[in-house]
Amino acid sequence: MSESLLSAIRDNVPYSRPENPNSHSAPRVGFVGLGTMGYLMAQNLANHRASLPNEHSPLLIWNRTKQKSENLLDALGKDKIRIAQDPGQVALECDVIIVNLANDFVVKSIYEKFTEALRRVPPSQNKIFVETSTVSPEVYIYVVNLRLNPSLKIYPSLAGELDALVSSIPHSHLITCPVFGRPEVAAKSQLLIIMSGDYRSKKEVAYLLVPAIGRKVVDLGGNLEKALIFKLIGNSMILGSLEVLAEAYTLAQKSGIDADNVHDLVQEILPAPSIVGYSDKMAHDKFDGSVGGFSIDGGIKDASHIRRLTAEVNSPMPAIDVAHQHLLTARAIHQSKKQAGKAKFETLEWSGIVAGTRVAAGLDGLDSKKHEHTVQQD
Repeated sequence: MSESLLSAIRDNVPYSRPENPNSHSAPRVGFVGLGTMGYLMAQNLANHRASLPNEHSPLLIWNRTKQKSENLLDALGKDKIRIAQDPGQVALECDVIIVNLANDFVVKSIYEKFTEALRRVPPSQNKIFVETSTVSPEVYIYVVNLRLNPSLKIYPSLAGELDALVSSIPHSHLITCPVFGRPEVAAKSQLLIIMSGDYRSKKEVAYLLVPAIGRKVVDLGGNLEKALIFKLIGNSMILGSLEVLAEAYTLAQKSGIDADNVHDLVQEILPAPSIVGYSDKMAHDKFDGSVGGFSIDGGIKDASHIRRLTAEVNSPMPAIDVAHQHLLTARAIHQSKKQAGKAKFETLEWSGIVAGTRVAAGLDGLDSKKHEHTVQQD
């Protein structure tokens, strides 16, 4: 590894190098979840490990839809990839298990499978579970038997539940490790990596992930929920920006301003790559979530997590409340078109939030070519 690359890693990883890195064999690594982001992360990780001078075992992968695993194996070969039969095999055979899944329910079910396998065959060496999904950090509180016997029932946060599961296994640790970046950023190994949890585990994982899948690590301490909250704060900024863009594009279309002029303006005054990318999607109706980007279902999930968190800590976010409603409207429009056999896309990308503002303004939600433009007089 070149001195310049080593220097870059030192600058972007907030931990000292793990002690005696050559005194033991390279960790066996597994990856569970090959969605849009997970596939790219696993691909980059497998390629990077194969490029290192010391011998590394192939990345052990598992995905609910086996075809995605087979696609990655075909792309990289058996020297870089192995396919597990089930999640339990990944937990049993690997020292570091990275998870990237769609929602809280699926995440919890996978960790239950991990711990079920490890209770049968308890590990004798350290295992680190790396949770990169965007899951809920907040505690759920429900009113139970409101009429007959009013009481509160408190459910722990998912992070707490996962920690309890992992901690029940000897020598096992959990760190929360959400990432920031669109698929094109993930493809270039330029994700921003956020970490919370056990310090030594974070140190080991940081040098595994940078520069393999990401460019920088941000350490938020030992509380597992902090990284998840930080991820939601970041996503609230992105979602709020989407809502502002959607409203601006809708106002422009109602006022007779061409969408390309608005997109040019965005590039001039808001030149952040993610904002420019979403602006392009809204300007040209590029709402196909199956070719990259973030699905509307994922956007609604994150908006729901953000809103529950704001309620828990008494910190209103009215922009996110409005964005959540517009996401729901956009999804309802898309699902209606799918049922009628008229949908252009199988999956709607969350930039389709603009459908909510368009419909509220009397425009077609997903096809800007149908809009009647007001022509302003000179």
